[in-house]
Amino acid sequence: MAKKVKAIVKLNLNAGKATPAPPVGPALAGHGINIMGFVKEYNARTQNRIGEIVPAEITVFTDGSFTFILKTPPAAYLLKRAAGLETAAALGSKEKVGKVTKAQVREIAETKLKDTNSIDIEGAIKQIEGTARNMGLQVID
Repeated sequence: MAKKVKAIVKLNLNAGKATPAPPVGPALAGHGINIMGFVKEYNARTQNRIGEIVPAEITVFTDGSFTFILKTPPAAYLLKRAAGLETAAALGSKEKVGKVTKAQVREIAETKLKDTNSIDIEGAIKQIEGTARNMGLQVID
C-alpha cells in the first residue's frame, strides 16, 4: 500500500551548504520530519554542485518519512551567471544591466527543459528570453 502524502515543500538551497537554520528549519518543522536527516542527505547529493542554487521538492508522508527530488537551478540564477552579474536590474525590463547571447539562452533552455511546462526547446527558449528581458538583460546574436 502506498504511503499517504502529508505535504509537498519546495525549497531553493545552496548546494552542499544547507543547514537546519532558516529557510530549512521553519519550512520543515511543522511537518514532523527529521530536519538533520534531510540536511545531511541534501548536502551529500549536492556536494558536486557547490556554488549553485539547487531547488529541492520534498514530499513529506504522514508517517514522518520523506523523499525529495532535485530540480535544475532557477532560470534567473543561470542567466545572472551567464551574464556575469551579481544582481538583476532593479527596474526590470526598464533598464539594461547586461547581455546574454542566443547560444547562452539556448543552453539554459536545454538545461531547464525538463523542469518547464514547455512542449519543445523553442518554447523553453521563449520563456528564458522573457525572464532575461524582465531581469534587464538584452538577448543578442
